Parts: sequence; structure tokens; C-alpha cells
Amino acid sequence: MTGLDAADTRYDAVVVGARAAGAATAMLLARRGLRVLAVDRGAYGTDTLSTHALMRAGVLQLARWGLLDRIEAEDTPRVRRTVFHYVDEVVDIPIRPRGGVPALFAPRRTVLDRVLVDAAVEAGADVRHRVRLADLLRGAGGRVEGVVLEGADGGARTVRADVVIGADGLRSTVASLVAAPVTRQGRHAAASIYGYWTGLDADGYHWHWGPATAAGAIPTNGGEVLVFAGVSARRFSDEVRADVPRGYRRILAEAAPDLAERLAGATLVSSLHGFPGHPGYLRRPWGKGWALVGDAAYFKDPITAHGISDALRDAELLARAVAEGTDEALAGYETARDELSTALFDVTDRIASVAWDTAELKALHQGLSDEMTREVAALVALRAEAAGAGRKTA
Repeated sequence: MTGLDAADTRYDAVVVGARAAGAATAMLLARRGLRVLAVDRGAYGTDTLSTHALMRAGVLQLARWGLLDRIEAEDTPRVRRTVFHYVDEVVDIPIRPRGGVPALFAPRRTVLDRVLVDAAVEAGADVRHRVRLADLLRGAGGRVEGVVLEGADGGARTVRADVVIGADGLRSTVASLVAAPVTRQGRHAAASIYGYWTGLDADGYHWHWGPATAAGAIPTNGGEVLVFAGVSARRFSDEVRADVPRGYRRILAEAAPDLAERLAGATLVSSLHGFPGHPGYLRRPWGKGWALVGDAAYFKDPITAHGISDALRDAELLARAVAEGTDEALAGYETARDELSTALFDVTDRIASVAWDTAELKALHQGLSDEMTREVAALVALRAEAAGAGRKTA
């Protein structure tokens, strides 16, 4: 639904941002019986910058929540292998069905975000698009007590809530307004250019690594394949930004010459999109009357394609803490997030430097794999949410 005309003036939780992290958090809170309003400044079902690739932890979450069938119904292909192409070796890893995860998936955000929004609404959340956060309401001692929202028509409404959750991305307004401190700062940033292709056979995730370059092919909905090319943020600024199409082809030829040649028989069906890079960070994700989730709380370089899986994981950790309703529970959310994120963050930051040799890169990838295995084990240990549960009463 668009606008603020029928929104109430009091909720248990207001979620600012209704994409993957925000919609998942709203859904989980509504399934626990909380009155939830989620707002997003964008339109329903629109696209956004993304690698799309879900790792096992992200697929596990969708399966636990009863949503994986909906993702598959949208012509999202099963990914049954992931292939690492190094300068001196090709490592082909089969993705075996295990623990409710039949394969990996890389849904377009027009699919994933819409499925999560629909599930949030079905659970009883009130979701409004084309609504932006104008300000936060504060009470005694500076505690956040609600929001001032502005609709597309310029009309404003004050909404009070026990907690305001910022799921509003890399440049989070909520994080800025509460001055959420950075607790861990990345040192490196990789830039990337990507586009969508048809007529390209990609029977799995393919990750290519050349000297100071990276590339990948990720199959997604409708027979399309996302093909990206990555370099350091500095090289992107110095050499690529002025002519993105030429830079894209040049980087692909360096990182993945075979893939670059195969594109001659494929068709680019989108514009090329560039991401100039941004250093990663972890922020303190909670305070008096507020919390953060998704990129608002924790961003690491997209070069390891783990951001959506992180967002779905942390949506569940935060929803459990908010439902409990204590500072101790929110502190526990931060602790759990950090225990599962710090090593992943550090490995990703090092890979994003693109200043490694092949031997070091292989070791980094093994460390990444070990941490993802540990992450899945931690999620399996959580009590599964009731899949597809409707709205509950307190």
C-alpha cells in the first residue's frame, strides 16, 4: 500500500526500510504478535543494487520461514554448484541438498523483496511504500519514541512506537539520526560493474579471480545471468569511471578471459550498473528505543556476495530480541551478530583489497567457507520459526 492515509498512530515497532532486511524483520515481528508498521521510500517491487546470490544460510532462512517455494515459483533457478576459477586451478564444488536447503538461489530483488513484503503483510504487518522518514521522536533522556513520516504527497504523520528499527541501507537515515557508532571499520573497498545477459550458459555460481581483478556469473530469474567485473575502488575511479562499458570489458578480459569471449554470443539486456566501492563497517545496532539491521547495521564488501544472507540471519536475531523487549536481549543481538560476523568481515575486507596472490586468496576462501559453515550451524541451533504463521494475538 502507498501513502499514510490509513496508517495508525501507535505501533509496537516501526521498521524504516522494507526491502530484504526490513521486510523480513517486519514479518517475523508480526508473526510474534507485535503491531508493526514498515515503510519504504521506494515503490513496491522495484529493483535495487544487489549481487542476488544467496549462500546456504540465506536459503535456510527462507526455507524455515516457508517462503522458498514462492522464490522457486518465480522461475528462480536452482544453483547446484559453485566454481572458483583461479589463475592456476579450477575448483568445482557441488551444492548438495542438506538440512532443508535443496540448492542455492540468486533471486532478483524484484522477486525476493516482494515475496518478503507479501509475507509481512500476510502476517499482519502494515507496509507502506513511497513513505520516507523525516525525523525521529524523542522523549525523556533522548529515548526514541517514534517517527515523523512523510508521504509522496508531502503530507506528514507522527507515529509512536516502542522501538524504531532502521533497515534503510548503506546510508541509513536512522543510523545517522541516532549517531550509531562504528565498532569495526574496514580498510578496503572493491568497485564493481555488472549487467544482465541472456544467451549465456551458467550452470552455477562462477567466481573468477585474476591479478588484482575479480569477475563472476550468477544465474537469476528468467534465464538471465548477472555478470560482474571487479577492481579496486582506486582503479575504478582512475581508469574505469570515465568509460564504464570499455572498462567492464577490459576487466572481464583480465579476470575471466573465457567468460569474456563467451559474451560475444550473448545479449546484454540491461544497462551496466557501477558501484564505486565503500569500506565495510559494523555499527552498534541498538540503543534507547532504536535498533538497526541489514546494511544499516553491518555492511561488508559485495565481493563475497554474502550481504543478503547476513540480512536474513540478522532479521531473525533482531526480531527475537525485540519481541523479548529488554536491553539485555538487544545487547545479546549485538553479541550474536558480532560472533557470527567478525571473521567473515575481516576475510571479506582482505579479499576486497584485490592485493593478494593466488595462494593467499585460496586460504582466504577456505576461511570464508569455514565461517559460513559455522554460521549455518548457529542458525540450525535456533528454534525454527513457525513457517507461514498468521498473525497472532498478544
